[in-house]
Amino acid sequence: MSPPTVRIIHSGHACNIEEERYTERVYTIREGETLELACLVSGHPRPQIRWTKTAGSASDRFQDSSVFNETLRIIRIQRHQGGRYYCKAENGLGSPAIKSIRVDVYYLDDPIVTVHQSIGEAKEQFYYERTVFLRCMANSNPPVRYSWRRDKEFLSQGSDKGVEIYEPFFTQGETKILKLKNLRPQDYANYSCIASVRNVCGIPEKNVLFKLSNKTASPTIKLLVEDPIVVNPGQSVTLVCVTSGGEPTPTLTWVRNTDELSKKSRLNGGTLTLPAISMEEAGVYSCVASNNVGNPAKKSTAIVVRGLKKGRFWITPDPYHNDDNIQIGREVKISCQVEATPPEELLFSWLKNGRPLRSSERMVITHTDPDVQPGTTNLDIIDLKFTDFGTYTCVAVLKNGGIPEVSIDVNISSTTVPPELTVPRGKSPMVVQEGDTVDLQCLVSGKPKPIILWSRADKEVPMPDGSLQTESYDGVLRIVNVSREMTGTYRCATSQYNGFNVKPREALVELTVQYPPVVEPVFTEIRQGLGRAFTLNCRVLRAHPSKVLKYEWKLGTRLLTMGQFDQRDETDYHVRALNREGYGEYTCEVTNEAGAGACRFLVTGRAYAPEFYYDTYSALWQNRPRVYGFKLQWTQQNPLSVDRIVAYRLGMKQTGQSRWWEQEIPMEGAIAKGELITHNLTELIKPEAYLVRLTPITRFGEGDSTDRIIRYSGEIPALTDLFCSFEDEAVCMFTQDKTDDFDWTRHSAATRDTKYTPNTGPSSDRAGSKQGFYMYIETSRPRLEGEKARLLTPTFNVAPKSPYGTVTAAPTYCFGFYYHMYGKHIGALNAYLRQKGHSGSDSSLWNLVGNQGDRWKQAKVNIHPIASFQLVLEGIRGPGIEGDIAIDDVTIEEGECKDPPPNSKCFFLTERALLLALSHLLSKSTAMPLYFSFFFMDVSGIVSEITF
Repeated sequence: MSPPTVRIIHSGHACNIEEERYTERVYTIREGETLELACLVSGHPRPQIRWTKTAGSASDRFQDSSVFNETLRIIRIQRHQGGRYYCKAENGLGSPAIKSIRVDVYYLDDPIVTVHQSIGEAKEQFYYERTVFLRCMANSNPPVRYSWRRDKEFLSQGSDKGVEIYEPFFTQGETKILKLKNLRPQDYANYSCIASVRNVCGIPEKNVLFKLSNKTASPTIKLLVEDPIVVNPGQSVTLVCVTSGGEPTPTLTWVRNTDELSKKSRLNGGTLTLPAISMEEAGVYSCVASNNVGNPAKKSTAIVVRGLKKGRFWITPDPYHNDDNIQIGREVKISCQVEATPPEELLFSWLKNGRPLRSSERMVITHTDPDVQPGTTNLDIIDLKFTDFGTYTCVAVLKNGGIPEVSIDVNISSTTVPPELTVPRGKSPMVVQEGDTVDLQCLVSGKPKPIILWSRADKEVPMPDGSLQTESYDGVLRIVNVSREMTGTYRCATSQYNGFNVKPREALVELTVQYPPVVEPVFTEIRQGLGRAFTLNCRVLRAHPSKVLKYEWKLGTRLLTMGQFDQRDETDYHVRALNREGYGEYTCEVTNEAGAGACRFLVTGRAYAPEFYYDTYSALWQNRPRVYGFKLQWTQQNPLSVDRIVAYRLGMKQTGQSRWWEQEIPMEGAIAKGELITHNLTELIKPEAYLVRLTPITRFGEGDSTDRIIRYSGEIPALTDLFCSFEDEAVCMFTQDKTDDFDWTRHSAATRDTKYTPNTGPSSDRAGSKQGFYMYIETSRPRLEGEKARLLTPTFNVAPKSPYGTVTAAPTYCFGFYYHMYGKHIGALNAYLRQKGHSGSDSSLWNLVGNQGDRWKQAKVNIHPIASFQLVLEGIRGPGIEGDIAIDDVTIEEGECKDPPPNSKCFFLTERALLLALSHLLSKSTAMPLYFSFFFMDVSGIVSEITF
């Protein structure tokens, strides 16, 4: 088992990738391209992967979600999707591994040129000074660079006395202004603004052309409509806007208030048509003309759609008396209010018992100030008489017609009395159960009955429908599907309209919502072996009512125990020794008056799923020409939780096929946690892929299965294509020599722990990336001086040159690699050629001993194999722990090496290292003459040379 590690790689259309502060990469991509990032992880068990994002736009939906797979793919990426993306991997061991990459989206919009003119009269002169400013602006990332051209001539600061080019301070370099001072005849020309991001991401420059002439002028427009326009609903409205000036010809657009036009509107040039207009489409409509010269021209008109709605009334008794009753000899006022559009067209009339009523000394009709109380009329009845009882009707119309009138009837009689408000007996408090429908009720007496307004006693808490106040005409507030959040006090009150204008009457109704117990866990699975003891626990989180809670423990339908909660909010059930009858679903049901909540436990002896080990080096090998083999490795998740695993059932089938092959793999003894189990799959047919299913078996029966796909990796690539930078976990099919003393290790500078070997080993891979991988030998303890680690390339076939399949002459290949040999205890690095049929005699190709400095260097050597061959890279441990040797970017190319680096080196050796190097070199047999020069310095500083 091992904690997770993670790195991010990219594919697709990256423009550039650079390191930033060693822990993050900056990924640059062009807008509209496809972003594809892959999160490569290692660790066992297989880590779970999650992508998240921060520092993005609020409109970016990805910010509120996550992607739970290895590859993050965004098709046609947009500028607002730039930001920092995080890949997080965790498998429960150690801390989660997190890597981030910053995505920078590059773009360049078309530039826009705006022109501003200033005209000033010179004193005591008869001419005007005219100055023109051409401002160029384009949205871009990275920052844009502007240049100007007049016809075919590029303009620069100082190239023309009449031209000044500058960037205004307040724009922070985002715009470029071309100032033409006191216009001259040659200044009337075609001006081009070129915007460029210097071909970053392959984004070409963009330009815009503006023709400046003596007719250039800002736009002016006329509206051929009235203001305001008053229409009836359903009418068609046409607004016409025409240009009356401006060069170049302005473009015309229409806007409504600050919103977009309705979808059914039709726009044709400067003509806007609104068919079958509705009251919702009323508002201020503006015509805007723009030609990028000066400020846009704007003219507006208001469209008013006639309408009448919401007629209401209220009765005001004589204010000089304390009681609110209607009595003979007192004054009564009837007020009537209607919402009208436009309000100035509103006309009121009054009827008594259906006959027109005119203002008189006792019947005074007035209209209130529309600014104080718009759309209101009053009828004052002074010295009320018995003959004044009857039905009074207020009629509202719009004077231009076309809108149905609104009429309101008000009855004045001896039975007209102010309202009284009460809560019926038994209607407060109301106790209901969650999910029910409840009616809260207030009884209203009096005539006429006013509208009842419902609200929460806590004025800041909304009603169930989300509003702060709800109207009711019958005094009933119905709440459907009531929930626990609706518990509380509700207020009912009389409104001032549709009744008496008196101090509101109020009443309170208490609502209590009961709900069943909420318990945890709702469901959990417990895996146990036979004969073991365990405890089940069920806890109550909340319930109403919380008293008199009862519980029952059941196994299936069989009652185990029951009881009542005392001071605790949880109950336990103990199993002392699990037997076969004890497997199954246990239920703890907790009840109150509102219902029941249940904890459920599935007790099973099923073994957990095995976990495949994906990081096996050289898992796949060539078996015979038409078949291949695969080393399958896995560990068992929580093997001690259940009975001993006696065997695994292995199932296999070719992908796309339906037939399975199965076999059992017996297990001897108990499996330890983290123990790596191996089974070789043979006779796999090239190039088929296989689905493999592994199922553990215990005395209980079969456990959980795990699937994986085994793929054939294909033939070894052509030698001209071989390039291995060890970025892939398969390390290009390189293998470890089974006869050496220890192994080469794949690692990166970002994850390698160097606390045991300070001042040694590379600080990055050959390309300079701290996240990049390489192979190195770890020389820390328990390694001993002289121990060897050998890394073997795959076996390559030598292509025959003759048509008869025989090799007529030894071909030439160039074998190259980069090496890093830094540290005071560096041993030796050797390269050998191993050929088929030459058993036990590897040919020495290249060798180097000792410290070569903290840098990557390249080695190249020509090889001439005559049979299938492998290349061997051998690292030898030096006299101490500061002797790590690393290799990277191994290549094999057809043909002679071009400009191979010399293999002669000059370096300082200790006496011990010198003896080791001499004994190593003299043990090699070679036909090539070697010359060595050694320089010795004694304590007095005298240097002497020995050459042999």
